[in-house]
Amino acid sequence: RLVNMQLLKGELTIGCNGIFLMFEDMGCLPTFYTVEDKLVAEDRAENINSMRGTTKIIPSDLKYCIKPDADTIYINFLRLYTGFPKFSDSFESHVYWGGTVTFLNMQLAYYLGSREIYLIGADHTYKKPTASDKIDKFVITSRSPDPNHFHPDYFGPGFRYHDPMVDRMEQAYVKAKEFFDTNDVAIYNATVGGKLEVFDRIDFNYLF
Repeated sequence: RLVNMQLLKGELTIGCNGIFLMFEDMGCLPTFYTVEDKLVAEDRAENINSMRGTTKIIPSDLKYCIKPDADTIYINFLRLYTGFPKFSDSFESHVYWGGTVTFLNMQLAYYLGSREIYLIGADHTYKKPTASDKIDKFVITSRSPDPNHFHPDYFGPGFRYHDPMVDRMEQAYVKAKEFFDTNDVAIYNATVGGKLEVFDRIDFNYLF
C-alpha cells in the first residue's frame, strides 16, 4: 500500500536506492538521494549517473561506478570498523555503515539539522527468494519480479541484492534511536504496515 508521496513536495526529503522508479508518481524529486550498497550502485549506475535535480550523497569508494558531477557529493563511508553499530555525529568527517541505507540516511538527516524525522516505506520485513533466484552466499540475483518493494522492477529480474539480515538492521535502528533520544531528536515510523517497531509510529496523513 502506497501513501500519497506528492504531499512531500516542499519538504526536506531523503530518497535512496531505487526511489527513481517512483519519481513520476511523486511529482517531485527528493532533496537528497543516497546509495551505499555496491551491488545497487553498480546495477543502477546508469540511472544514478543520469539523475539531475537532487543532491546525491555517495560513498567515495563508489566513484568507480557513480561518476562525479555537479549534483554529487562523496563521503567517507566506513564499512569496516570495530564496535558495530556506531552512529556518526561528524558527518563531514565520517559516516558509519549499519547494514541498511536507512542508517546512512538517519546520519545525514541529523547532520542536516533535522530534529523531527519520519520514516516512510520502512517495512523491515522481506519475503524469501524464489526457487528461480540465484543465491551465491550473501548475494541474490533476482530472476523474478520484486515482491518486497514498491515496484516490481526494484530488484526485478537480473538485479542483485544482499541478504537483508533484518536482525543486523535492527541493531542499527536501536543504536540510532538511542542516539536520537540522547540528542533530543524525535523520530517516527510513518510507514503503513511493516514490522519496524523500534520507533514510535505515526499516521502519515496526520503529518499534513
